[in-house]
Amino acid sequence: MNPFIQSTILGIVEGLTEFLPVSSTAHLRITEALMHIPLNAAVCPAGDMACSQSVSYWEMYTIVIQLGAILALCLLFLSRVVGFFRSFPQGEKGDRTIYNHPVTLTFVAFVCTSIPALLLRKWSEKNLGSLAAMAWALVIGGIVMWAVDAWASRRDPYTTDVEEMTFLQAVWIGLCQTLSAIFPGVSRSMSTIAAGQLADLTRPAALEFSFLLSIPTMLAATGWDLVHEVHPRLHGSHPAAAHVVMNPERWGVLILGTVVSFIVALGVVEWFLMWVRRHGFTMFAIWRILLGGWLLIWGARYIHG
Repeated sequence: MNPFIQSTILGIVEGLTEFLPVSSTAHLRITEALMHIPLNAAVCPAGDMACSQSVSYWEMYTIVIQLGAILALCLLFLSRVVGFFRSFPQGEKGDRTIYNHPVTLTFVAFVCTSIPALLLRKWSEKNLGSLAAMAWALVIGGIVMWAVDAWASRRDPYTTDVEEMTFLQAVWIGLCQTLSAIFPGVSRSMSTIAAGQLADLTRPAALEFSFLLSIPTMLAATGWDLVHEVHPRLHGSHPAAAHVVMNPERWGVLILGTVVSFIVALGVVEWFLMWVRRHGFTMFAIWRILLGGWLLIWGARYIHG
């Protein structure tokens, strides 16, 4: 398949799934597998630098196109984020302190995610290419999200706005987000939204804090992964750690995927906000369960044949 067509498809998938609670990582990996894009060094014959280059390039590509979705979110939430910084530390209503202002709570949640994720990074990387692990994460995550949303819809949450959140709620959500870093397929959005609902946040409040937390989390994770992929010294002797050599076509493919993910994500975030306020997360839970079930069957065939 033409790499520009592949890039367009992957950009659409990234933009559609990055902020939905369905796991963009799983969707990208499945799409790449269906298009026979090599992302595993094991497929490369010994000494085949062209194959190693291809693996390294597409691994880097998968990371970089996330920047398009991140930029879309930053643009959509720019005024809200600026407002938070302007009101720091007393808050818009004058009832916040440096310890419970949304800026502080976002940073606290980010730290609670980052430290465990870094400590367990090597272990999590072993599961990154496992379609079976992603399948189980999709199914279990879908069941959890469905159950939590059903339970929360029968309650009257006391935290209706991000500016009403507490320090402990931020710690809890940050620690739960670690699950998405350790188990590919869990979904960062799913883990933070479900954690927020369990902590008595309303759907809109849990969703907004999930979006706010995703900005520093995704920027840091993407930056770390990108440096790791393109800097040969950080790879050691890994056979697929060939330094990515760029040419005009590769730059074009990369830019196209990033732009497409940006445009698609712009529309998806606005739609997602409206949908959740009216219908909740049931549809996304069902999709996760169906996709995970299908992947368990298809994934076994793919791995063994």
